[in-house]
Amino acid sequence: MTDLTYTPPKVWTWDAENGGQWAKTNRPISGPTHDKELPRGDHPFQLYSLGTPNGQKVTIMFEELLAAGISDAEYDAWLISIGDGDQFGSGFVSINPNSKIPALLDCSGDEPIRIFESGAILVHLAEKFGKFLPTAPAARAECMSWLMWQMSTAPVIGGGFGHFYAYAPEKYEYPINRYAMETKRIFDVADRRLAENRYLAGDEYTIADIATYGWFGAFLRGDAYEDGATFLDIPGYKNVVRWGEEVGNRKGVQRGRIVNREGEGCVRERHSAADIDAVLSA
Repeated sequence: MTDLTYTPPKVWTWDAENGGQWAKTNRPISGPTHDKELPRGDHPFQLYSLGTPNGQKVTIMFEELLAAGISDAEYDAWLISIGDGDQFGSGFVSINPNSKIPALLDCSGDEPIRIFESGAILVHLAEKFGKFLPTAPAARAECMSWLMWQMSTAPVIGGGFGHFYAYAPEKYEYPINRYAMETKRIFDVADRRLAENRYLAGDEYTIADIATYGWFGAFLRGDAYEDGATFLDIPGYKNVVRWGEEVGNRKGVQRGRIVNREGEGCVRERHSAADIDAVLSA
């Protein structure tokens, strides 16, 4: 029998890619690998992103703001191809030194403001426009708690379960079981909360729901990590399913989740509402 155990060296060194679908996107150092300026559009907000679960949070937020009649939330959404290493270009790194999507430039004032990390972008936009973030202290604290809960769970679902179940070069029982267990616990936390509340933060739809739908939505639609939804029995979380159907039917959600994605029914770049309209009416 092959010995699959691993004895770590005293000091780890990076001597090879670790394999798997996204191996070229991972490295133990930061900073740019090449010079590449980012494009700029005409709108107040310049978003540099990809339609992953984290990227969808921000495009959904923008489309929700526009659906609410806030025309000042117009944005350009430029696609960052992480498979091609766009996130390591000098222009992108100047906005997000962590080299992860999404990254945003708020050009609505005298000087552009950079915001990186999806949760920070959601809070920035919610505060700027006074939408989807309660102002009463207790309600705001509840919303922020669920937003931070989502931010903390994403690496477990994606880098943990998603990686070992769908993307790792070999499948091993221990890491798949470990992260499947934790992902199911995360869904159970949400299911119990949604048994008593319409939305995660209470009776109002907030950035906590927007952030969570970015990740949960793919499971609820059955297109997360191959057959991950079946493996984890996601339909068994009845309250999450109910919530997901309501959130998924929102106009802003339907529009936002197809932005910065390739393929049929998607919008590679968004520079006006017409870009999305053309796809949805096709």
